[in-house]
Parts: sequence; structure tokens; C-alpha cells
Amino acid sequence: MNLAEEESILKTYHHHPTTFFFRIVNYFVVSLPFYFVASFFYSVFSPWQMVMVFGVITLIFGLFAVYDLVLFYLDRLIITNRRIIHVDWKSALSRAEAEAELLDIQDITTKEMGIFAALKIFDYGLFMLETASTKTSIIFKDAPDPEGIKHFIYHLYQKPSRIEPANNVSSIHDTARQVTEEESAISGRRQ
Repeated sequence: MNLAEEESILKTYHHHPTTFFFRIVNYFVVSLPFYFVASFFYSVFSPWQMVMVFGVITLIFGLFAVYDLVLFYLDRLIITNRRIIHVDWKSALSRAEAEAELLDIQDITTKEMGIFAALKIFDYGLFMLETASTKTSIIFKDAPDPEGIKHFIYHLYQKPSRIEPANNVSSIHDTARQVTEEESAISGRRQ
């Protein structure tokens, strides 16, 4: 991801941590049968060997969890003052990057967990952004507070920087102001 001149990162969003907690619980549940099968060999192996067997099982599922954590953290939605960038890591060697200019945004859709979204721990969901061209769409799963991201982008889209600065006053107003100043100067001299 390369930023253009005068482009700055305003916010970066990572996946909601609650979803990673559920993934860890899944790893734990999947590993339970392996511990259960290993416990049948308790009479065959010495206590030290059983510790090694349980350690190997823990290490294997721990490595899967760490690998998943790294990919989970590297996935992110970056909002700059000009565009929105989604970095999606498919694996350790493969990532996809999608970007959309703020001016090209056509539609933003969010899906949350319903009534549970009122609780901060469950306030996550799907964030989808469509651009004017049908080729670009950004889908960010497990986004923290998708409605908040949507409102931030709408606020950014309608930011006052789009309003012309005050020094770009039309010539009509300049002339009217000059006449008023001249008239006040003349009227001041007469009095």
C-alpha cells in the first residue's frame, strides 16, 4: 500500500476481537478428541512421555492459533483522506488488496448481530462498500461497529474541505464591499 502525495491515514480498523475468541474456542474444541485419544495411552507411556504427547498436541494447535492470530491482525480496513483500502490476507504468502476512492462510493451496507449489537462485546458485523464501477467492492467481515465505520465515511465524504475557502469570494461581493468601503470613506470626509 502506497500513499499518494498529501494523502494521510485517518483510521485503521482490525477485526473485532470477540470473533478471534470464538476461533480460539473452536481450536480448543477440535483439540479435545486428540487429548482424549492420547489419554488412552496413559498405561503404555511413562508420565514424562505423556507430558510430551500432550505438549506436542498443545504445540500443534497453538501454532495453528498463532498463525490464525497473525492473519487475523494483518487483515485491516484503512481509511485515508482520499480512499478506503482493504488488506485481506488469504494466507501467509497471499494477500489481496482492494481500494475505493471516496468520490466513487455508491453504496455502503452493514449487517450486525441484531439486538446483541447494543453490547460493545458483540458490536461487530459485515461491512460492504460498493463503488460506481461494479468491479470494485470491499467486503470486510467481523468489522468492529460497522455502523460507526459507515457514519465515519459519510462524515468524511461530506467534510467541510469540499466547501470553497473563504478567500474565494466572487467578484460581485468584492465590488460590493469596495463600494461600501468607498462610500463610508466619502461619508466620513463629509462629516
